[in-house]
Amino acid sequence: MRNRVRTFAHTFERSGLALAGAACGMFVGAHVGSSIEALTTQGFLLAMMLSGAAGFYLGIDTPQLAFHPLDEAAHEGRRATIDAPEFLSALGTFLATLSAFVSVGIIVIRENPAMVWTWLVLLAWIAGVAMQIVAGAIARMRG
Repeated sequence: MRNRVRTFAHTFERSGLALAGAACGMFVGAHVGSSIEALTTQGFLLAMMLSGAAGFYLGIDTPQLAFHPLDEAAHEGRRATIDAPEFLSALGTFLATLSAFVSVGIIVIRENPAMVWTWLVLLAWIAGVAMQIVAGAIARMRG
């Protein structure tokens, strides 16, 4: 019974993260779609929301490698390595949420930034969500 409750709680938490990702995607999609005429479609907005949901569901809370202090790695004659999924997840989450934050700010203060900034927001979103999805896939494949 206890294990089922923990599994349910974890799935519930991950679903909340997916909803947060979808909301971030909606804000980025609204900003970018209102600035770039070719992207003013419901399909684009849906794609942004689905990519955010997938990225935040898979890429946040990735299983970490067991921690091995630097002394232990050096003692065994191997180099200490970074945990690639953890790094990708962290950087991806930062980029995705930063682009969402900037998008919300632009929408709220009704600014019209130069087009280069809109493209940078879109690229940051795509890179961030892609990093989250890759990080989640790698972390789950290794067990």
